[in-house]
Amino acid sequence: MGELIHSVLVYLEGLGYWGIFLGLMLEVIPNELLLAYAGYLVSKGEINFIGAIICAVVGGTLAQVVLYWIGRYGGRPFLEKYGKYLLISKHHIDVAENWFNRYGTGMIFTARFIPIVRHAISLPGGMAKMPLGKFTLYTALALIPYSFLYVFLGMKLKDNWETIDEIAGPYIKPLIIAAIVLTVLYVGYQFYLKRKGKSA
Repeated sequence: MGELIHSVLVYLEGLGYWGIFLGLMLEVIPNELLLAYAGYLVSKGEINFIGAIICAVVGGTLAQVVLYWIGRYGGRPFLEKYGKYLLISKHHIDVAENWFNRYGTGMIFTARFIPIVRHAISLPGGMAKMPLGKFTLYTALALIPYSFLYVFLGMKLKDNWETIDEIAGPYIKPLIIAAIVLTVLYVGYQFYLKRKGKSA
């Protein structure tokens, strides 16, 4: 683990719950690493499990709301010019926008579990002017199981929490498969509604 990341984690640890909240909101280090570290703090008794989940979900949701507003008011030209500063490449934007346009607002939930798309899907949601309330709800609901998994694994790993990337793989795959299945079901349902509307 890099010295910079370690220093940030130590600083956030001193803030307790606020450290988890700020870390997820500002996304200064990978979310998976921060959540696993939160689990480690739970194992030490410095914070409790439910509090860690709440702070993670609220902080993570606010981070995505910021991206939503950037997409809504900055648009694609702004994102292509300044997206690199948000660690989001043009490729990420292209893929996320394609998924959103093809599958609709339900992707705000399911895409959170799919690599590449999950970090950028909020941007096309904003560009499409998706209702903020629905966007926030879908985002928070997706972050609950995601946060639960990583905090739980970090708690069980204790001092070995830094190995989270190796350990989490078998647990993440079922979530990805479930997300894909939900996406297929959602698309099928949307197609059914369109066919039904045309035949009415």
